[in-house]
Amino acid sequence: MQNRHIILKQRPDGLPRLTDFALEASPIRALEEGEFLVANSFIGLQPAARIRMGTGDSYAAPTPLGTPPYGQTVGRVVQSRHPGFAEGDHVALEGAWESHTISNGEKAWVFDPQIAPESYWLGCLGVSGMTGYVGVKEILKAQAGETIVISAATGAVGHVAGQIAKAMGCRVIGVAGGAEKCAAAVSEFGYDICVDHRDPSFAERLAEACPDGIDLDFENVGGPVRDAIWRLMNPFGRIAICGLISEYNAEGAIGGPSWQLALARRLTVRGFLLRDHLELRPSFIAEVSALLAKGAFRTRETITDGIENAPSAFIDMLQGRNFGKALVRV
Repeated sequence: MQNRHIILKQRPDGLPRLTDFALEASPIRALEEGEFLVANSFIGLQPAARIRMGTGDSYAAPTPLGTPPYGQTVGRVVQSRHPGFAEGDHVALEGAWESHTISNGEKAWVFDPQIAPESYWLGCLGVSGMTGYVGVKEILKAQAGETIVISAATGAVGHVAGQIAKAMGCRVIGVAGGAEKCAAAVSEFGYDICVDHRDPSFAERLAEACPDGIDLDFENVGGPVRDAIWRLMNPFGRIAICGLISEYNAEGAIGGPSWQLALARRLTVRGFLLRDHLELRPSFIAEVSALLAKGAFRTRETITDGIENAPSAFIDMLQGRNFGKALVRV
């Protein structure tokens, strides 16, 4: 068998280009004891993969040139020499942009496709959805009656965070790019209001949407969006830094808000990584799958067919052209 995979040919300068990637194929080696082989059905594209394509300071090592970029995958076990994973099991795992993955079981888990479609286990029931869940419940510790602002409101993380916050009794304000996404945030995902960050009067529109200020910021975007949110934060407000997608392609120094504001308003600012909270996966799956089962939770996906199209889908995602989770159907 051949493993088809996308490799990183060269490190992007700013927004990645198609020429930064290449499609290759190589024979799949024999399994060793304690390993299993997954035929991937879907690849989940992650904005964080762009960070790993560079060599700057980060929480993860850079992707070596000539190897596939980082991304989660779901698929079925087709061969196994691992006691915990049997042929036919449906598995989600941290993998890469490739058609087949050999795993030793680390950062892999079996899921039940009867609960939800396979692709959902990369989106609303996968890493992206769990990130939204952890950010709202564990990091921000949202309380009923608080006003929360969620940037990238209709993205893979944001649309889950918004619905979790709404279910907890928060007043939920979204920030998204374009009228279509803002309308969907309200009509599909239950946001109270969604403000278009492309509006030249964005800061003013956000202030109008939050007349009593902002208690919680679920930060996915950074840049001018973050700056406008921070200026409206109430004293003792809480900020969860999940992502800074507007800054991932930036070259050189990146500006930001004055820390004098954080001092004066006694804000709590906390970055978080999902890998520090994996013990919450059972409660997350139970809670969101129950909402799905009774029709109280909505999700969206943007699916691109063909592994050869993963680079173009990734570039589109970095520019906000996806709705919900960006996926590649292998």
